[in-house]
Amino acid sequence: VQLVESGGGLVQAGGSLRLSCANSESIFSMGWYRQAPGKERELVARIGSGGSTYYADSVKGRFTISRDNAKSTLYLQMNSLKPEDTAMYYCAVMWAGSTNPRYWGQGTQVTVSS
Repeated sequence: VQLVESGGGLVQAGGSLRLSCANSESIFSMGWYRQAPGKERELVARIGSGGSTYYADSVKGRFTISRDNAKSTLYLQMNSLKPEDTAMYYCAVMWAGSTNPRYWGQGTQVTVSS
């Protein structure tokens, strides 16, 4: 499985970006993670095969995860971006029956300026 992220970039605080993860057709759960410099990688949002979602408290109400199985693409709509959202964002496919990542994309950089 080769996951390919896109959609990152530089945006001002309060702006929006939509990340995409191609080749993400999967019957398993998928998710978006991020890692800021000097920090550990953290889960941002996760979506199950049935469409159930989970969000980190820090992004609730601002980010939306979705999947289009017909296009084999996972999305992360990010609104009201804050400087603290600056990080490398990675998509992941989980192990069957697990919330642990099995496959990772190469990452896409998101930078939010104040």
